[in-house]
Amino acid sequence: MNWKEIKNTESGDEYIQRELVFKDFISTWAFMNKVALLAEKLGHHPDWSNSYNKLTIRLSSHDAGNKITEKDRNFADLIDKLGH
Repeated sequence: MNWKEIKNTESGDEYIQRELVFKDFISTWAFMNKVALLAEKLGHHPDWSNSYNKLTIRLSSHDAGNKITEKDRNFADLIDKLGH
């Protein structure tokens, strides 16, 4: 798993983050579509950003006060299983 655990000492927020690089924008967008469909199914949505072939995904449970929960770790595992 290439997810990093990040904790903001000032705000107390925490999240797990993964950065991915694809061959081009279309490949990146196709992967984002897969993640979006999975997110809808789980009812758990990522914070993410995309710039051409780079995608950064952050997972945190907002309903748990922006903390990392099992829901985030399970979602990360499912994202990893989508391949890249």
